[in-house]
Amino acid sequence: MLEALFIRDIVLIEALELQPGAGLVVFTGETGAGKSILLDALGLALGARGDAGLVRRGAEQGVVTARYVLPADHPVFALLEEEGIGVDEPGEIILKRVQKASGASRAMINGEPVSVSTLRRVGEMLVEIHGQHDARALMDAGRHGTLLDAFGGLEAQVAAVRAAWQAWRAAARALEQEREALETAQRERDWLEHVVNELEELAPEPGEEERLAEERQRMMHAERFSEALSDMQAALLVNGTPVAGRMNAALKRLERLRDAAGGLLDDVCDAFDRVLVELAEAEALLEEAGGRFVYDQKALEETEARLFALRAAARKHKVMVDELPALLASYREKLDALAEGEGRLAHLEKQVQEARAHYFEQARALSQARRAAAQKLDARVAEELAPLKLEKARFVTAIDSDEALAGPEGMDRVEFLVATNPGAAPGPLGKIASGGELSRFMLALKVALAERGSAPVLVFDEIDTGVGGAVAAAMGERLKTLARSGLQVLAVTHSPQVAALADHHHVIHKDLVAAGDEAGVRTQVRAVSGSARLEEIARMLSAHEITEEARAQAARLLGG
Repeated sequence: MLEALFIRDIVLIEALELQPGAGLVVFTGETGAGKSILLDALGLALGARGDAGLVRRGAEQGVVTARYVLPADHPVFALLEEEGIGVDEPGEIILKRVQKASGASRAMINGEPVSVSTLRRVGEMLVEIHGQHDARALMDAGRHGTLLDAFGGLEAQVAAVRAAWQAWRAAARALEQEREALETAQRERDWLEHVVNELEELAPEPGEEERLAEERQRMMHAERFSEALSDMQAALLVNGTPVAGRMNAALKRLERLRDAAGGLLDDVCDAFDRVLVELAEAEALLEEAGGRFVYDQKALEETEARLFALRAAARKHKVMVDELPALLASYREKLDALAEGEGRLAHLEKQVQEARAHYFEQARALSQARRAAAQKLDARVAEELAPLKLEKARFVTAIDSDEALAGPEGMDRVEFLVATNPGAAPGPLGKIASGGELSRFMLALKVALAERGSAPVLVFDEIDTGVGGAVAAAMGERLKTLARSGLQVLAVTHSPQVAALADHHHVIHKDLVAAGDEAGVRTQVRAVSGSARLEEIARMLSAHEITEEARAQAARLLGG
């Protein structure tokens, strides 16, 4: 419920604190007292369009703060959590709007800055405002299906239909993507086959470029290496005789004289013995190296041809040479996918057909449930029409079901229709009913939907205009019924019959301020009870001056 409303510097309101109370709360007052200002201020706190003209003359800004207390499981708290807005006190929501005289405005929820659109979304979940010519959600045919689902308790079925719709759409998207991929691949088939054949013939291997480049480099320098090795081998010959052989023969002669030298030749013999060992090893390594650096022009040409072919293929496909094997594998996969594509396509088509059939199965079941709920709603509304002097009128929940209307909420178009004259065809609520009739239809429908399809706070702005007597009393009883259902009902009324049924009565009036620069009028609101309330209802009953007869009639309305 709306626990408190604080208004400062809005039009004629300088400062006002209102605690409406629970149940049926009425606001009365003479014409021009400022009832519309109160509703404009409340609307501002609910996210209505701001306007610099709402700021009181001479003030820099106007401020409206509305504090609500709700059950902890109310859906609005899920929305706050989704928006990242904290809740300081369990069950409490504080909406605040600051309207600057410059035209700018700020919105806050629980002290945290939010966008006006977020404020409006939260506000719509807390308060519904209904006027004689403004039934909002009830006049919006686009929301009639939601109201019917809420009345019938069909939320779970709607969720199942929504899930089936999403599954169908997902399957259809997967099928379309597969078709597009297959069509693209089929257009590329000839090119793919040519490229795969070309790369398979080339048969690139990982690391092959580096290995071939090294071989080419080595072969390109083989002649120079071979010449240097030959020079070294020539240096080991003297007149065609190997140096090692001559040294070996000379060493043997020294060794035969070694003992006779008395040890003087030992170091020489040992040194040359070591030289001959190292020389033999060097000759072996020289021969081995010479085998590795044999210049082969044909082998060089073949290596270069292979290397250049790999690099040309890499340039053609705009990849690195080492990426060619992976590229070949990917092209092979695409060709394989073409071969398997028809089978996958058939499988996906079957999935789409199954998902579609499941969706329409759920949607048809929902349509049947909606028709059953519509009959109950029509009967429930009909119960409310006779006391509201609409006993000849009919209320019809029209449901048009068609597969062409399929969507996440089902395949139904739901609209509330009315007929005010016997034999007349039902038509849209806003086109058939007059102003007074529209208010009564709207009230009857709200009573029927109150338990499941309503915000916790309902505001009715002079919906009893143009009616009186028994009709006004009946409208008051319906407002009282709404309040008894656990809702907080705020009603701006000119009807004493409605005012007399209120749980709380507030009078809106103007006070004259005649001091200095602040001279003018100020709108005020005061709660009345007892004799003050009787006097206010008597005023509403009187044409001019309050008479004793009016006071007596007021007492009767109040049950006194």
